[in-house]
Amino acid sequence: MARDDYRIRVELPEEEHAAGLLSRLGLGSRVHELAEELEGRKLAVSQDGNELFVYASSAAEAERARAIVEAELAEEGLQARTGPVEHWLHDEERWDDEPKEPSPEEELLEEGIAPWEVRVECDSLRQAEELAAQLEADGYGVLRRFRYLIVGAETREEAEALAKRLHGEVEPSSAYVWENVPQNPFVVFGGLGGSGTPL
Repeated sequence: MARDDYRIRVELPEEEHAAGLLSRLGLGSRVHELAEELEGRKLAVSQDGNELFVYASSAAEAERARAIVEAELAEEGLQARTGPVEHWLHDEERWDDEPKEPSPEEELLEEGIAPWEVRVECDSLRQAEELAAQLEADGYGVLRRFRYLIVGAETREEAEALAKRLHGEVEPSSAYVWENVPQNPFVVFGGLGGSGTPL
C-alpha cells in the first residue's frame, strides 16, 4: 500500500540562513523531540537555495513538524515564511499547491496544432479532394497532398475513431514528433492546417 507524502516549505530571506537552520534541524535537540513526538519517525529535510522542505507521511505529522520549525525560527529570531501543508498528488506528479502542467497535447492545441493525425491514402485525386472538402465541412483541419490526406484530431480516441471510419492510420502530430525528436527526417507537415480542428 502506497503511503501519502506531505511537506511544508520554509522560505528564508537568505541562503545562509537556510543552511544554518538546516544544520540545526539536522543536528539539534528539537529534531529528537520531534522524533519522539512522531513515534520514532525520522524527519526528512532538504534545502534548495533559501528554501527548506520538511517532509512527513501525514498531514498531522507535517503540522507538528511545522510547529517545531516555527519554534526554532522564533528562537533564532529569523524572519521566514512557513507555507501550508502540501500534499503530493501521485497521479499528477506534483504538489497540490503547484499549478497543473499542461500535457504535450494541451500545449499543441494552445498553439493551434492538432496533437494527433490521421493519414489517409485515397484511390484517386478526385476522391481525395471530395473527402478533404467533406472533412473540412465537418470542422477538421485537413492537408491534401495529391491523393493523400492528413487530418488533425484533438485526442487519440478521436483520431482512432476517424481512422477506423476513413481506413487511415493514426500517428502523433508531426509537430509533436519534431519537438521531441528533432532529427526525424520525415517531419514535413507540422504546424500547417486550416480552420476548424487544428492540424
